[in-house]
Amino acid sequence: MIEAVSFSRIESKPFPNSYNFRWWWRSSKKSEMAPPVLSLALPSETGRVLSIQSHTVQGYVGNKSAVFPLQLLGYDVDPINSVQFSNHTGYPTFKGQVLNGEQLWDLIEGLEANDLLYYTHLLTGYIGSVSFLNTVLKVVEKLRSINPKLTYVCDPVMGDEGKLYVPPELVSVYREKVVPVASMLTPNQFEAELLSGVRIVSEHDGREACNILHAAGPLKVVITSINMDGSLFLIGSHQKEKGQPPEQFKIVIPKIPAYFTGTGDLTTALLLGWSNKYPDNLDKAAELAVSSLQALLVRTINDYGRVGYDCQSSSLEIRLIQSQDDIRNPEVKYRAEKYN
Repeated sequence: MIEAVSFSRIESKPFPNSYNFRWWWRSSKKSEMAPPVLSLALPSETGRVLSIQSHTVQGYVGNKSAVFPLQLLGYDVDPINSVQFSNHTGYPTFKGQVLNGEQLWDLIEGLEANDLLYYTHLLTGYIGSVSFLNTVLKVVEKLRSINPKLTYVCDPVMGDEGKLYVPPELVSVYREKVVPVASMLTPNQFEAELLSGVRIVSEHDGREACNILHAAGPLKVVITSINMDGSLFLIGSHQKEKGQPPEQFKIVIPKIPAYFTGTGDLTTALLLGWSNKYPDNLDKAAELAVSSLQALLVRTINDYGRVGYDCQSSSLEIRLIQSQDDIRNPEVKYRAEKYN
């Protein structure tokens, strides 16, 4: 038997903003039988994320790699799957469906019709067509009309190691339309080169690429992986006020002799999660993100080794679920070195 609960006995908390109160009031007037959506009525202290990325039934890439870590860090996450495939495309075959821009907008309209479009963060990853990316830009505009303080974290997935794996026409759309509206960008070395026009062959080049991207829009830029002279490192840059020099740093990352899927998606999710908890300390957020990722990769390598698999023979599925403690409470082993 379910005991009725008196609302007078429940400690009330003020709505964090007027939109949430208006939403609650309209919803309660529409139907007294419909319960409130608690992620709106009683939002988490961290935030509410709309994540538009790919999805695989098996394995951890796209939303499968991003949603769970963000939830572990305390976020309410609503995923929209830009594709739904049986497995990632590195397997010999895959099957599934691709969402188009019109179908994406249908979902947004459905959420709006029920006053469910209040988000603190938008996260986007792999996008395979110009039409879908243009619809994402409409989503950014719509979400900011509801919450002008929306943080848009964009992983501009276009390619790696000098090779594009999206249609070439997407590059100009990212550069001219997406970068100006992003709050944080997380490109890899090749993507940072495409967006900034700077060939990155030195640390100075990486920092300059960040400066160019700041001038175009985002206050936070993290080039998540730079391979140079046999070493691997990350460069982060935080321009706390427009027109001011950014605070920049690097984190040296140990190379692991294997190729993993889903690591870029996971890295961006972790950077979103920790940078929101430490909004003025991007270097600390990056230390936590890198430390979580490296612990997960070491576990993945060790587990494949336990079953006798040659880790250099093909791409590896990351051990996400088994690494949840490292995601929630990482031991910081990799420190940021600040540039003067």
